[in-house]
Amino acid sequence: MDFDLPAEITDYLAELDAFIEAEIVPLQAQDDNERFFDHRREWARTDYDNGGLPRHEWEELLAIAKKRADKAGHLRFALPKEFGGKDGSNLAMAVIREHFAAKGLGLHNDLQNEHSIVANYPQVLMFRDFGTQDQKDEFIGGMLDGSRSICFGLTEPEHGSDATHMETVGVRETCDGVSGWRINGEKMWTTGMHVATHVMVFARTEGKAGDAKGITCFIVPAEAEGVKVEEYLWTFNMPTDHPRVSFTNVWVPDSNVFGPADGGLELAQHFVHENRIRQAASSLGAADYCVKEAAKYARERKPFGKPLAVNQAIQFPLVELATQIEMLRLLIRKTAWQMDRMSKPDVAKTLSDRVSMCNYWANRLVCEAADTAMQVHGGMGYSRHKPFEHIYRHHRRYRITEGAEEIQMRKIAAWMFGFAGPNKVAREKA
Repeated sequence: MDFDLPAEITDYLAELDAFIEAEIVPLQAQDDNERFFDHRREWARTDYDNGGLPRHEWEELLAIAKKRADKAGHLRFALPKEFGGKDGSNLAMAVIREHFAAKGLGLHNDLQNEHSIVANYPQVLMFRDFGTQDQKDEFIGGMLDGSRSICFGLTEPEHGSDATHMETVGVRETCDGVSGWRINGEKMWTTGMHVATHVMVFARTEGKAGDAKGITCFIVPAEAEGVKVEEYLWTFNMPTDHPRVSFTNVWVPDSNVFGPADGGLELAQHFVHENRIRQAASSLGAADYCVKEAAKYARERKPFGKPLAVNQAIQFPLVELATQIEMLRLLIRKTAWQMDRMSKPDVAKTLSDRVSMCNYWANRLVCEAADTAMQVHGGMGYSRHKPFEHIYRHHRRYRITEGAEEIQMRKIAAWMFGFAGPNKVAREKA
């Protein structure tokens, strides 16, 4: 058994580091762009007089960094070659995301708004796998060249983790001789709506509340009549681009149905495993950064005439965190490696519990690591002159948003006790 990373991954990390030093670090340093990353970061990023939305200058800087990364051939790394990518593996993406987050805050990778010079692009693959030819022609190229931006409308005000009880409905209706659907309902946390051209709206079209089947995904133009941003929800980590959006008598033609009618949840869950393993790797990298910064500071800080590092009260919490980081890194890389050796359906059947283990534990671990780093740094750790409060506030949301940790633990338990997954199949055959 070989635990060394393949040379193509380590070589690519070196290539990415060289690109960051040559193209991204100078961009971050020019025109006082450091204000988006130093103690001024939350103010610099947030237009508090405009609903708490991201400032235009902040989003423009991210766009410039992405264009440079795309020109250099890095942005689409995870995509198939047919879309200008490099067929990046799950293992490679996990290693890259950990590597980036372990560098600390920077323009190379700022996941507050899912920005990275090596992007994820799950929606491109959703259109590849589920879109009609017309939808592929419009949206795949459009998302890659920036002319199309699509946000995701699944969660509702009264229904968070349980999408099967959604109250948004789609009813068949012909308008001016064209067959289509009339949509009514509300969605929460419709991230990116302020710049979106379209939104994927999931609505019940058949069946009863609680049924997994009977939910359809519609591609709705953001400017369609009846679409309204009701409010932007201010969050623990600002700025916000997370609105509550209402859909009142919104009509779309049949051609705007995305994927199988009444099978919309399949779309919503299609890339959940890839998203979760990569997000877990980011949390792991950020946790590693916090622990190493805390250990470095403990060696340098000398209250009462001796380094903090000689005190077991400082050593032991960091030792426990470092140990968990090492163990979690092995689980994440093993799981990503296994994912690369099977189809998506097989991942869902055999590895879903492992992906959930990686994700919920990494998200919990980074919050503990950031909190411990604050404690070791004392007053400065609590201040915004250090990055730990920002890391904590950002990663704390992933204990909810990528599938709440309780939901993921429930899945692990279901597989463990034979209520679902391979153990259920084995139990039923016994």
